[in-house]
Amino acid sequence: MDIKKELLELLDDPLLDGARPFVKTPTADDRVMQKVAEVKEWIEKNGREPQKDGNLKEKLMYASLTTLKEKGLWT
Repeated sequence: MDIKKELLELLDDPLLDGARPFVKTPTADDRVMQKVAEVKEWIEKNGREPQKDGNLKEKLMYASLTTLKEKGLWT
């Protein structure tokens, strides 16, 4: 049997209705890289590092940046 045809038949199986692929759970490293990217984007957008006395978003970015610096993940 043709492999393409066989695969399409398998995917059309009613037992697979509603089946979803597994979602990869982010690792700690993935979350750190996401936070680094968010802080860098904030700095590029605002032209400066976030300050602790800014609005809520800026305070969150400041806290993230401070943590990254303390852990030696920001240079």
